[in-house]
Amino acid sequence: MKAALVPAGTGAAPGETLLAETRPTDRTDPVGGILDFAAHMAARAAALGRPARAAGIAVPGIVDEASGTAVRAANLGWQDVPLLHLAQERLGVPVAVGHDVRTGGLAEAVLGAGRDAGDFVFMAIGTGIAAALILNGTTYPGVSGWSGEVGHIVVRPGGEACACGNRGCLETYASAASIARRYTTAAGNPMPDPAGRLDGAAGGAKSAGMTSIAPNGAGAGGAHTESTARGARTEPTKESAHAETAPGNVRAEDVIARAGTEDLAARVWSEALDCLADSLAATTLLLDPGLFVLGGGLAQAGALLLEPLESRLADRLLFRPAPPLAVTRLGDRAAVHGAALLAARLL
Repeated sequence: MKAALVPAGTGAAPGETLLAETRPTDRTDPVGGILDFAAHMAARAAALGRPARAAGIAVPGIVDEASGTAVRAANLGWQDVPLLHLAQERLGVPVAVGHDVRTGGLAEAVLGAGRDAGDFVFMAIGTGIAAALILNGTTYPGVSGWSGEVGHIVVRPGGEACACGNRGCLETYASAASIARRYTTAAGNPMPDPAGRLDGAAGGAKSAGMTSIAPNGAGAGGAHTESTARGARTEPTKESAHAETAPGNVRAEDVIARAGTEDLAARVWSEALDCLADSLAATTLLLDPGLFVLGGGLAQAGALLLEPLESRLADRLLFRPAPPLAVTRLGDRAAVHGAALLAARLL
């Protein structure tokens, strides 16, 4: 989980953070862990003489943002959690609840790589894959909160089994965890499939002081942590979502690094790129976005991801130009900043 105290009101610089902390996600009681962390950050804000006036919390999974309900998060094992009500009761301030990848996309629209893009798609590639559609600077949640589950687009019909029950899903081939798993399995050292998603990553925020909190999942920030111990530390070192999400000793970043010299790594990475390009091409033809912003752990690959992906996307769109691709400017704190933006709207 990530949290930040963010100033609000006139004079606050966009994206300014007064303090930040991180904690391992409490997998035995994730809801309680989120509420405890939010209360802790509220106490820190009060101690600084900047008491929280509003809170924003971004969580993975299927989220009903209108009611503030965390409908489902397979990675965290919750269903129909009235998170807005629980947080307001605990904190005593107005609360906004959002989807982690959509809040990450919102932050990119306001503060990051999508600032001048208008309509664009933010895609987080970590443990799983999810996306946010940004229209005129506003996120589109869909009719029931399921918008953006691109990780479960079938890109290889009849292909490898996905935890969602289908076969050939995008994230089964192209998530950071799946790249590591497929490489290790092909090398003769099978690893278990990564935990199924149909969810995202997480983040949250409080305003004026505003804090933001993100249980690590697979979305804007990248991946989940398997630790269940509680305990905060300030200003965490930058996480590598590859290290957290990929099972076994081989990480996605290792596969990418070996792809230039090793045939097996090259095949696994090439298929991941092909699957990503297939999904981006389909999204382009359906939505005609002005830009794709890539986040999550895999985006840390930088040019090793962007250059071959741009080429493959162009090859699939022969009759029209391909939208440009960019890497997140906010890194693994996109959802935190997005949650702060949600909180600021309550003031």
